[in-house]
Amino acid sequence: MPEFLIDEAVEDYAYVSTQAEPALLQELIDATNENMGWPQKLSGRLVGRTLKMLASLVQPKHALEIGMFTGYSALSIAEGMPDDGKLICCETNPRAIDMAKHFFQRSEHGHKIEVVFGRATDTLDSLDIELDFTFIDADKRSYLHYYEEVKKRTRPGGLIILDNVLWSGKVLQPESELDDILVETNHRIATDPDVENVFLTIRDGMNVVRKRG
Repeated sequence: MPEFLIDEAVEDYAYVSTQAEPALLQELIDATNENMGWPQKLSGRLVGRTLKMLASLVQPKHALEIGMFTGYSALSIAEGMPDDGKLICCETNPRAIDMAKHFFQRSEHGHKIEVVFGRATDTLDSLDIELDFTFIDADKRSYLHYYEEVKKRTRPGGLIILDNVLWSGKVLQPESELDDILVETNHRIATDPDVENVFLTIRDGMNVVRKRG
């Protein structure tokens, strides 16, 4: 996966021109790079600050994250949520969960986060709440399924955000079944009468979707 899909100097300028994340999140980045495989799965400043700002605008009481990894994006979302908000995070990697919980315990926003170990589809099936805000950043083969299931459970005006929707640029010339799934998901969202969306070229692509109502 290429590190930069756009000019590296432009990416760097966007990074330094975005206000820094809290010191605890910077420490989490370092710990993830030092101790976890595939540390590039971590969202990073541009995605994280976007999530925090969107959460601040929406003020979700009920939020969901599908694919937590070590908790950077979860803490970014929680930072923007009201104090009585609840963010349910789905994750299947025990080592990632252990690291995330360590940082959640140290954060003033950690009490808003509930970690659920297991398949996100099982967690979705068990939800009995209407969602205000969802961030999807997990198994790409299930993206379309996640989107459709989350949309059913999202209130009118709620947000659904999908990460990695550029898929390292492979959506431009798909060569595999996985590439095709991302292309199909993006097309489905762009033509879905139930929602409005904007496709952002932040990092590896973010699709920000608002349910109509």
